[in-house]
Amino acid sequence: MGARAVLGLTLAVACAGAFFASILSRKDLLGGETAASHVPGLVEASRLLVDEAIHATMRRNLHKRGTFSPSQLLSFSKLPEPTSRTASRAAEIMETAVRELKRRVYLTGEQPPTDALSEDLLSTIANLSGCLPHMLPPSCPHTCLAHKYRLITGACNNRDHPRWGASNTALARWLPPAYEDGVTEPRGWNPHFLYNGFPLPPVREVTRQVIHVSNEAVTEDDQYSDLLMAWGQYIDHDVAFTPQGSSRAAFAGGADCQLTCENRSPCFPIQIITLRDYLPKILGAEAFGQHVGTYQGYDPTVDPTVSNVFSTAAFRFGHAAIHPLVRRLDAQFQEHPGSRLPLRDAFFRPWRLLQEGGVDPILRGLLARPAKLQLQDQLMNEELTERLFVLSNSGTLDLASINLQRGRDHGLPGYNEWREFCGLSRLKTRADLSAATANGSVADRILGLYQHPDNIDVWLGGLAESFLPGARTGPLFACIIGKQLRALRDGDWFWWENPAVFTEAQRRELGRHSLSRVICDNSGLSHVPLDAFRVGRWPQEFEPCAGIQGLDLGAWREAPPPGDACGFPDPVENGGFLLCEELGKRVLVFSCRHGFRLRGPEQITCSPRGWDSPPPSCKDIDECEDGADPPCHASARCKNTKGGVLCECSDPLVLGEDGRTCVDSGRLPRASLVSIALGAVLVCGLAGLAWTAICR
Repeated sequence: MGARAVLGLTLAVACAGAFFASILSRKDLLGGETAASHVPGLVEASRLLVDEAIHATMRRNLHKRGTFSPSQLLSFSKLPEPTSRTASRAAEIMETAVRELKRRVYLTGEQPPTDALSEDLLSTIANLSGCLPHMLPPSCPHTCLAHKYRLITGACNNRDHPRWGASNTALARWLPPAYEDGVTEPRGWNPHFLYNGFPLPPVREVTRQVIHVSNEAVTEDDQYSDLLMAWGQYIDHDVAFTPQGSSRAAFAGGADCQLTCENRSPCFPIQIITLRDYLPKILGAEAFGQHVGTYQGYDPTVDPTVSNVFSTAAFRFGHAAIHPLVRRLDAQFQEHPGSRLPLRDAFFRPWRLLQEGGVDPILRGLLARPAKLQLQDQLMNEELTERLFVLSNSGTLDLASINLQRGRDHGLPGYNEWREFCGLSRLKTRADLSAATANGSVADRILGLYQHPDNIDVWLGGLAESFLPGARTGPLFACIIGKQLRALRDGDWFWWENPAVFTEAQRRELGRHSLSRVICDNSGLSHVPLDAFRVGRWPQEFEPCAGIQGLDLGAWREAPPPGDACGFPDPVENGGFLLCEELGKRVLVFSCRHGFRLRGPEQITCSPRGWDSPPPSCKDIDECEDGADPPCHASARCKNTKGGVLCECSDPLVLGEDGRTCVDSGRLPRASLVSIALGAVLVCGLAGLAWTAICR
């Protein structure tokens, strides 16, 4: 992917937060009435430019249906939901407006060509672009329910800092960003830009010379199962997922980065399994104790927001543990001809689950086959570096190069900066790097490309370090991953070990749960290893599911106390209620499903005479009446449905990828085709009559 295309992912999540902060951190200010007078028209022009880029992308994808490129497949898996899509669009409008304003000011000479704009000017642009609402603290509910259950967005977990750890917020920066223009241009973007006297190597060249190995060059892990790798992928995509940008075209006459390389302008069992069973195996016991340690209680001063370096570098270590084969096993945990599936034949092929045995054969393979061992000279196989997302002749992707470029696009400083951040020594010589990797040949290849240890990309440097004792990461990634997971735990009010969240009986039941029990409860497997992350030998290391302990949900049963005059009301159609306590009284808090609105009180309280009010009902919302934020683009007709909305297009327009905009289908209207057909029939009929008359 082009650097500009991947950069859109950062801006979509951050809503230009890092971009905004990097400018405000400068001392030079550019502003005044002259510059400010351009802002409203400039933002509107940027809005039109972004919207046209979005529509152009949808039109291009429409014409390519049936021949999706690897880049399209990657973007389809990251399409944002409406709130994220709105933030992404606003961020792109803001970036476009700021870039154009700086360009105009520089060309007209109205102000000195400094790096920054004034804070007031940036605030005005943020407000007009629609970015500001995504940067302000959200409004937090103060019902008893909000103190008992986390919001789906993660917002309001910390009432003093309600955006900490929430979705649709900027990734945290633990070190200042490193951009070549100080704002958005990633390291290595300008060929003339030198680092310690040398240009950075192209990421694809790093893949070819250091990372890539053949599919046959696989050393298998003698301790851990393939499920350890799969769990890491699952957690990474859950914690650090970033949406695709609204548009992928470069603006202001820049190149489309999809077409050219030219660089012109939580669930509680998941918490338990990850911290208790998964993380100690990744960090090793010693590093786990150093960077994570035992739980000491909720700390409201800890920001659990996911960091850039964790999301885009450290937790991508697991890509080096991906086996080139998907190994599917029968009920006796045996392989058969055709049961081994190359990764290239598994991506985006869900029909294989339906036609080739379902999920159970894959689960057996994950449990009973070892993961690929990450070695310095066997980092990533060709299924990932040469054959990622192969569905047509339109090319493939290289996951290693994507990872390297993603780190640069996110402005991550180099490897040595992060070693210093973690209290590790900076590497200064070839001997230092050779000692850190325990592989002189790999150290030579890395330095042959980067020329200086300070230039090394953090993902590659951390990946190449030799393992800590009993770990599957080196010291740098152990530090970053441990620091992040500890923050996610200690900064979470709803962490399962917090005494204010669950009763002692409930915590005891949660502690009995395991991934093995989850597999037993959600698959057709009858036997599993006690520790699903350790590779199990069939049958001696597998236990019957009946012997795997799990949760007793009786600890969560809510029943009216003896002598209660209220009981529970009848179920609410298209909604429901939850029980909580407020000022010593039982309270029911009602909510409606998406697309419905409460009619009546949100909560009712139990009194000695019964409930103090009748329960509410749920009424369908007519989203088409929302003039401020219409669900359909102006090019489409809005049709209200029960609990939702449907955007319809007039022939020959068809609905675009966003489900709300009509785009040209490239064909004639059906009415025109009917007219042509009737005309043809009429002409043929007249010709037939004329011929008959002539013959007679």
